[in-house]
Amino acid sequence: MFQGSFLAQTLAGKTTLGLPFYLPHGANVQIMDEGVIRFGPRDPQSSPLHLVISCGVHGNETAPVELVERLIAALLSGELKPRARVMFVLGNVAALRAGTRFVQQDMNRLFCRIPEASDDDESRRATMLEMHLMRFFSRAIQDDKPRLHYDLHTAIHGSQIEKFAIYPRPNEGQNFQPAAVARLARGGVSAVLLQTSTAPTFSYFSSRHCGATAFTVELGRAAPFGQNAALDLSQMEAHLRALIGGEVPMDDSAPASMQVFRVSREIIKRSEAFELFIDAKTDNFTPLIQGQPLARDGDQTWTVDEVGARIIFPNPDVAVGQRAGLVIVPTESYAR
Repeated sequence: MFQGSFLAQTLAGKTTLGLPFYLPHGANVQIMDEGVIRFGPRDPQSSPLHLVISCGVHGNETAPVELVERLIAALLSGELKPRARVMFVLGNVAALRAGTRFVQQDMNRLFCRIPEASDDDESRRATMLEMHLMRFFSRAIQDDKPRLHYDLHTAIHGSQIEKFAIYPRPNEGQNFQPAAVARLARGGVSAVLLQTSTAPTFSYFSSRHCGATAFTVELGRAAPFGQNAALDLSQMEAHLRALIGGEVPMDDSAPASMQVFRVSREIIKRSEAFELFIDAKTDNFTPLIQGQPLARDGDQTWTVDEVGARIIFPNPDVAVGQRAGLVIVPTESYAR
């Protein structure tokens, strides 16, 4: 039987694939890989929901990791009993050990790709996590049960809206689900961005390839381990505990207080000549002025054309080919 802190054991290199076992209160447990652990009820067919909670895809975003550690500890002790199947994923373990966003590459740009022989450790880790998600959700697909993935993050930027989520574009023939957005509101999330294009992110992978309702959830500002006391994650923790306990909210629509945006444009860095005309430290959700010059890359320029536009994730220091920011606009439509 597993003993001690799952996070501490993972950072010490002491978690690896093991045989499933039962806890005294009946929960089924299995360590699937380094930093990957699954819980479920004794009878898996009784599970009303199949849930993945991931964190640490960026190694310097520690508040969600501490939250996940509390949930795992509650499950191991029997204080929280799983009625849903749930798999926890500590994403970039090497970066968590180093206390850095990534070691060689941003892992949240390494999903939804074909592996190559020259792949580095983070690329291989991303592919392994994809395999774990596909195996975990295969039972839900077989049993036709709901599939949900929350990929928890904190942002390197300040934000005018502290807790928000990015909702990956649904598959062809499907629309965004107001009920799924309503669930997020129970976790303290107050804004959702409807993504209009494909993305190499963990949440997009589970949406596109596992048919899961998935979100990248931003829960505040990134800080080192032990320095997250000012960040209130109590609503998200209560929401996740309820989901693990088998409570699946049946809200039809999000509350009026939930702000919904649509991604209007991605600003892609095409070359090293790229220039961003706003401060890279600009807060997420800062309003933009129509007609305002935004960026330039060689002969290409970006100007704010949209009414009510805002900026999120401005960062000119990304690798060539990656996004240097998103322009978003308010919306009332959940159509794809």
